[in-house]
Amino acid sequence: MTALTVVLAVLAALPFIMFGLAKVTGRLGMPERAAHLGFTEAAYRRIGVLEIVGAAGLLVGLAFPLIGVAAGGCLLVLVLSGAVLHLRSGDGPKGAAPALVAAMLVVLYGIVGASI
Repeated sequence: MTALTVVLAVLAALPFIMFGLAKVTGRLGMPERAAHLGFTEAAYRRIGVLEIVGAAGLLVGLAFPLIGVAAGGCLLVLVLSGAVLHLRSGDGPKGAAPALVAAMLVVLYGIVGASI
């Protein structure tokens, strides 16, 4: 494991922890966002739990690389689905940008983590 792997794991995990906690706790306007995207608050909270679990998987991947890469793959599917949903809901590129940035971090982590 390199310092770059650690940095990328933490950078990739942070947005998922932050937005996952916001979804689970209903902060930062998340109930309104859930309704805008067509989700119930309960469903949106479950997505938040998946984000938190995936972020934990990225961090566990520092000790067990295959777990980190698997978690990254799952998060990538989740976040790209979210980006598509934002675009379909009329949010435009600005609305999808956080998901796309998180996707790029996960891809970078996967590339670096898989090469070790």
